[in-house]
Amino acid sequence: TDGKLYTLSDGTKTVLRGLQAPVRLTLYISQGESVPVPLRSFTQRVEDLVREFKSVAGPNLIVERYNPKPDSEEEDAAQLDGVDPQQLMSGEQFYLGASVSQLERKQVLPNIAPQRERLLEYDLIRAIARVASPERPTVGLMSGLPVMGERFNPFTRQSSDPWYLAYELKREFEIREVPMSAKEIPKDINVLLLIHPRDAQPQTEYALDQFVLRGGKLIAFVDPYAYFDQQPSPMPGVGGGGTSSSLPTLFKAWGVEMNPGKVLADVVYASGAGQRYTPTVLTLNRTALNRDDVVTSQIETLLYAFGGAFEVKPVEGLKVTELIKSSPNSMLVDNIVSTVSGEAAMKGFQPDNKARPLAMRLTGKFKTAFPEGKPKSDKKDAKAETTLKESAAENSVILVADVDMLNDGAAVDIQEVFGRRIVVPSNGNLALAQSMVEQFGSGDALVTLRSRAAAFRPLTVVRQMEADAQKQYFGRLKALEDERQKAMEKLQELQKARGATAKSAQLLTPEQQLEIERLKKKAVQTQQELKEVRKTLRQDAESLVFWTKVANIALMPLLVVLLGLAAFFLKRRRLGPA
Repeated sequence: TDGKLYTLSDGTKTVLRGLQAPVRLTLYISQGESVPVPLRSFTQRVEDLVREFKSVAGPNLIVERYNPKPDSEEEDAAQLDGVDPQQLMSGEQFYLGASVSQLERKQVLPNIAPQRERLLEYDLIRAIARVASPERPTVGLMSGLPVMGERFNPFTRQSSDPWYLAYELKREFEIREVPMSAKEIPKDINVLLLIHPRDAQPQTEYALDQFVLRGGKLIAFVDPYAYFDQQPSPMPGVGGGGTSSSLPTLFKAWGVEMNPGKVLADVVYASGAGQRYTPTVLTLNRTALNRDDVVTSQIETLLYAFGGAFEVKPVEGLKVTELIKSSPNSMLVDNIVSTVSGEAAMKGFQPDNKARPLAMRLTGKFKTAFPEGKPKSDKKDAKAETTLKESAAENSVILVADVDMLNDGAAVDIQEVFGRRIVVPSNGNLALAQSMVEQFGSGDALVTLRSRAAAFRPLTVVRQMEADAQKQYFGRLKALEDERQKAMEKLQELQKARGATAKSAQLLTPEQQLEIERLKKKAVQTQQELKEVRKTLRQDAESLVFWTKVANIALMPLLVVLLGLAAFFLKRRRLGPA
């Protein structure tokens, strides 16, 4: 099928075939006439997918299925496993969830929702891959900002709490801080989250370069203007500003460019109104996100504040997957005017009609950005060291041109309720970062996994026919309105030509009467044509839907019957007469 709806991805097959010990997958699916038909169809697709998993994994995947009826042992088992009931319109409870376990390790999908059907394969195989690994993935965190909190800030003379992103990552991964001055990334770190590498030294870029070449997964958040990293001005009485960060040596070697002095302004996704209208603070919706990629397919909104944009011409051996992009109605503006709002923000705005990538994945075989070897920071540093020149296998790197989106000020709402600190995500910013880390932390097999096509396939040909007919309909309607307008203008010209008085202006001349009659006939004729357009549209659409159903429902059984008859007569001919 289009989109390979019923075909497992290569990454899924790799994980399933690589299982070293049995993994138990328990499905909790309610059955009964009270379950709506669309939901029953979806549960059947879930079971079909799990059956495909079993056919690939063999005895190393044990599949169990339970129907949690009210007040039953199966319902108790579902609740103990962490599978939550869903409420139907009838008021009854419905279970559709899964538990994946191996020994004492367990992953739970409390609610398998139709809205996440595109990620169903990814969610299930990620759970299997996690329980099959005896240890939690170790993720390195290198940042020029206090993501993990700090005891004392010399500028504010205060301590700070860790970002909420750090709390979320600690729940799923072992987080290890790597200093920005590190000359080498520890060998046991396979995923590195790099946040705002301001003032990155050549030694740091060299360490990142060698990390990528040895197979490490890099997620880098850079920024031309980090609003939440305000630095004091060296001049007294002058306000400071945000800092910038980039990886110029690595970017050049990969065919990537991000101007550290330019911020993206986009009038399509701009925030605020009136004097608070700010085209550099973007509220990105689904149209800006790659709906076919696992990382971004379920993200609804992002707050992208004072971020940059990439220009990319990947070098040989690398390919680009855009995860987030701007609208064509955008341009790059200087950092110094990036915080201007209201009418002043639109002065001199000239969009260049080019959509730019704001976040992207580079995939392929990377070559070193330091062909001459490790940069020497000191003449005494004469230690010989082997420099990797190229990655042995394909690897992936994710780049994002904004750092502020990860800060609590842009990502979450924090409230104090009865003395308790309540944190509520205000957009999909943290979910985006977590998805990136989860995908890389789950292993190479899951990096190439794309979101599946949805089982619901709209009749696109019918939709296109309707759109074409709508264009024709409104075209005829506009023609009628234009005809009426011309007629009224002609009537006014006739009145002016006669120089009629107030009394005679209300009397119609034969020419005016003929013009009005012609207009009425034209209106009736056009209205009849519009009815014919609608009638033809309905007939064509109904006919296409009918024959589509016939082809989907009757064609395959008919082909099976014809093949059976052909096989029967062929066999009979070979055997000869009795």
